[in-house]
Amino acid sequence: MAEVMRYTSPTSLLSELQREVDRLFENFFGGWLRPEVESAVWTPTVDLLETDDAYLIYMDLPGVNRDQVTITFENGTLQVSGERVQPEHKDAQYHRMERWYGRFFRSFNLGQNVNPDKIKAHFENGVLVIEAPKTEESKPVRIKIS
Repeated sequence: MAEVMRYTSPTSLLSELQREVDRLFENFFGGWLRPEVESAVWTPTVDLLETDDAYLIYMDLPGVNRDQVTITFENGTLQVSGERVQPEHKDAQYHRMERWYGRFFRSFNLGQNVNPDKIKAHFENGVLVIEAPKTEESKPVRIKIS
């Protein structure tokens, strides 16, 4: 039986290295001895944006159901964890395996200026969208010069 090798194109080597470096920094600085960080197998790609009113997080999670994702906010840190389950193919042999399966974990230090009661999340075409509104006192105020 042939060994399954994960295919890596030459152009993806740098992005894979970047993901691994990101994971190392997140593990080192963002999650001292947390079991969910240590058990993470893969790291979903993320865009984190800040507007005047909110933080927006777009996390690529194709093939992950909403009941397999947990989102928490504590002490200014938003944490997203979950698992993408590998489908069973009993009578099939892989020739190429490029997609990642297993547990994942990401954390984002948004600070104390987030209103935790108004955080919303939903899926759009395999992308988890999280909106974390800022508190009123943290929104920028324009000062009119007289």
